[in-house]
Amino acid sequence: MLIVEGAGRWTVPAGATNDWVEHLRVPDLSVGTYCIPAGGVDDQSPHTEDEIYVVTAGRARIVTPDGAAEVGPGSVIFVPAGEEHRFDEVTEDLALLVVFGPAYGSRAPDQPAE
Repeated sequence: MLIVEGAGRWTVPAGATNDWVEHLRVPDLSVGTYCIPAGGVDDQSPHTEDEIYVVTAGRARIVTPDGAAEVGPGSVIFVPAGEEHRFDEVTEDLALLVVFGPAYGSRAPDQPAE
């Protein structure tokens, strides 16, 4: 067992627009926190792994090719591998607990197998 301290907690991005911190990585999944300040821009690209976002703080809108939805604390969002997605209209500092399966970046073509 491992208790992951600080996962999903808002952190002010230091010297960057957004903040990504990976807290746990094993071959089949990884867990991290992604923070976007109010008014910020989400510049991420589609990932090679499935992911789940859990909004722990803040408010925004998630946009995918299938549509858009308002999200806030308690929202759980599934994004399949390869799907374009972006958080916009960030009206309150946004903190997201992110779970990737398998681990973040592990399916990327330039990554060695774990």
